[in-house]
Amino acid sequence: MGFFNSATQSIPSITEIPKHIAVIMDGNGRWARKRFLPRIAGHKRGVEAVRDLVKYCVSLKVEYLTLFAFSSENWRRPNEEVSFLMGLFMDALKREVSKLHQNNIKLILIGDRSRFDSALIAQIEESVQLTANNTGLTLTIAANYGGRWDILQAVNQMQLASPHLVGLYEEAHLTPYLSMSYAPEPDLFIRTGGEKRISNFLLWQLAYTELYFTDTLWPDFNETAFNLAIESYQKRERRFGRTSEQLAEHKR
Repeated sequence: MGFFNSATQSIPSITEIPKHIAVIMDGNGRWARKRFLPRIAGHKRGVEAVRDLVKYCVSLKVEYLTLFAFSSENWRRPNEEVSFLMGLFMDALKREVSKLHQNNIKLILIGDRSRFDSALIAQIEESVQLTANNTGLTLTIAANYGGRWDILQAVNQMQLASPHLVGLYEEAHLTPYLSMSYAPEPDLFIRTGGEKRISNFLLWQLAYTELYFTDTLWPDFNETAFNLAIESYQKRERRFGRTSEQLAEHKR
């Protein structure tokens, strides 16, 4: 598996359809509350929205889709909600992995697995292994993930692997140890639910990503809402430090 340079090291190719889309799926609880339903009903409906988004991305030939399913800070939620989310995660893996495999989708999970129980870890490993050789969309699920955790664990691994380089590290030394070294940096970041922050998600990787925020709650994020995000992306001028005049000259 190769590694990708960061956007601060080289200018990535720019395509009309984002090659890599990263999403914070926010608003499940509020969606349920608006309907006088328990929060867990919103999370269940959110799984359906994930299934739909994967289909949209496949149809547009998006190469990488990364979803923030559970942050390292989400453990602060009520115990009953955390327990439900862990069970939902397990059930979703069991139900969906065969469909992913049939559709040539590669599943990868990133994050600190140390707080998951042994059954969930085993299910994660089985699901990842089943789809490991697929060549279509790469679907990454970030679970018990945090951007600062990612950078710190990469630094620790890098130091163990190259102790002779202390004080002389460069980006290229760190890149192989980041959780998403196998993927180009996201072209488009989407956050649903109205909040306008990245909440410790892919802090290293989002340096030059186009950010899109929508008030649409995650369970309502349908194909129309997704297309609005794509249209917004297509209107952006991706300069990567260059001027507009340089871009114009390059296109000639």
